[in-house]
Amino acid sequence: MDKYEILKKYFGYDSFRNAQERLIDHILAGNDTLGIMPTGAGKSLCYQIPALMLGGITLVISPLISLMKDQVGALNQAGIHAAFLNSSLTTTQYVKALSFAKQGRYPIIYVAPERLVTEEFLDFALSVNISMVAVDEAHCVSQWGQDFRPSYLKIVEFVKRLPRRPIVSAFTATATKEVKEDIIDILQLQNPTVVTTGFDRGNLYFSVITGKDRYGLIRSYLKTHRNFSGIIYCLTRKQVEEVWERLRKEGFLVTRYHAGLSDNERRTNQDDFIYDRAPVMVATNAFGMGIDKSNVRFVLHFGMPKNIESYYQEAGRAGRDGEPAECILYYSSKDVITNQLFIDHNQDNQDLDDVTRAIVRERDEERLKKMTFYCFTNECLRDYILKYFGEYGSNYCGNCSNCLTQFEQVDVTEIARALIGCVASSRQRYGTTVMIDTVHGANTAKIKSYRMNENPYYAVLSKVPTYRIRQVLNHLQLEEYLFVTNDDYAVVKLTMKSKEIMEENKQIMMKLAKALEKPTKEAQVRSRKKRGGQLGKEAFTEKEESLFEKLRALRTETAREEKVPPYIVFSDKTLTHMCVVKPKTKEEMLKVSGVGEFKFEKYGEKFLSCIEKFESTQN
Repeated sequence: MDKYEILKKYFGYDSFRNAQERLIDHILAGNDTLGIMPTGAGKSLCYQIPALMLGGITLVISPLISLMKDQVGALNQAGIHAAFLNSSLTTTQYVKALSFAKQGRYPIIYVAPERLVTEEFLDFALSVNISMVAVDEAHCVSQWGQDFRPSYLKIVEFVKRLPRRPIVSAFTATATKEVKEDIIDILQLQNPTVVTTGFDRGNLYFSVITGKDRYGLIRSYLKTHRNFSGIIYCLTRKQVEEVWERLRKEGFLVTRYHAGLSDNERRTNQDDFIYDRAPVMVATNAFGMGIDKSNVRFVLHFGMPKNIESYYQEAGRAGRDGEPAECILYYSSKDVITNQLFIDHNQDNQDLDDVTRAIVRERDEERLKKMTFYCFTNECLRDYILKYFGEYGSNYCGNCSNCLTQFEQVDVTEIARALIGCVASSRQRYGTTVMIDTVHGANTAKIKSYRMNENPYYAVLSKVPTYRIRQVLNHLQLEEYLFVTNDDYAVVKLTMKSKEIMEENKQIMMKLAKALEKPTKEAQVRSRKKRGGQLGKEAFTEKEESLFEKLRALRTETAREEKVPPYIVFSDKTLTHMCVVKPKTKEEMLKVSGVGEFKFEKYGEKFLSCIEKFESTQN
């Protein structure tokens, strides 16, 4: 079979997306390859299809058991023999899997990096034909990446010990220029073909919400999205426990995941989420890598992650099927303090020398600062993320909270001058709260003890609301007119640009939301529907909505019988396409995206019958 026949027969697609075909062709030509593609762009097909055409065995290096389990389960459901080798197998199961692998039963084998240089695995690897080593989540090889895993350094040692060097391909969803260079250098890719398809996920809606009652906001969101699956990320285990317990008591079907739970409970809770027994997962960042659940319709952050890489990776677990999904970050200034504590007490870099450890810390702090700026920028949120990864757009996506808010340009020069003047006259000794309280004229014990009530800028902005002063202070940081240190006591400092405002009379204009013209939630929903339909489905008629629910119920029942996650049977996108096409025959069903021959043989007639019965009741 050629690549198109494999794509249709096993995966149910008629054509390749984005750069998939280009990457596959380079691999089939025998070239080392690096693919940088956003989550949901179909990276796995880029090595799975060549694996079925190269002959021999393709080893897929994968960081987490959950990722392997999901990928192997999906392949076997599609009619492709695959296996995984990791610590979840008993000794007997591991030996049996290696025996079958030696017999050539599996063209694709997923393996944990820790296993590569063990005597038992090397004995196997040296006795078979390994045609390709595919490194998934390749950013894990870089200490500059957001998820460095020292075990990934074993990959190069393993490849060198093979009698014949296989093709080496590497894939990741998030990589800055430095991380991309690290992947190429550390994995020793030979004249690699590098394909970057871009980081944009157009189906994701981004929003940042600042509010004191974050739990209340999340609870309200879940009440209006009860039929959807999603993830709620928290910064700490304590937050996970509190949010999970409160939601559970209020009747939501939720589960939890963090490193403080036993292996068995984490595994059980993850399965409950995957199989939709508990469609909402409350978790720390310990959860998610490798979770290939395609029907996650929202990712909510109860707190700001430590960097843009982590946020985009976590948010990217929504909408993997390409259907609309929402990514909402609930921000509090306390999140900055929490993340700084994580940086201060980071134990992951203890093996590094002092100089390198100091460089890593400095970079972590710079990343935290850029993540913080994301939370209070008034520019397009999508564009902010893309610029971070080196891409530049129009600064208007039409699918983020900032683009859906009406703004006006406001002259904030006088506020800016007062703040910078206050910082200078106090000899750059105090933090943001003291600066704001001083210019606003607060009569607090702290202001008096610091004698800031005697400062020449005391109360000069007494008629300006404190929230507006804080907005301008944040803007001055964002534009580098002021700098806030990351010390134990964050202090506001002047920069080289500060004098532009004080000495050169530079005018400072700032985009601010029109207080009375911010669109309602209903208006935002209507706007998003115009751009591609309601959350998770195309713009359905009431009839199609009813059919979708029938098909989803059948999928749940089928998944329970097969003991597989519902999305493994058919994705939400495939069910959506069925509702639009309404196939009546096998030929028509095979035209539905995601329905291949193998899946039709297993499930096709059952779903055709469901559609036929539904249609008959509508006439």
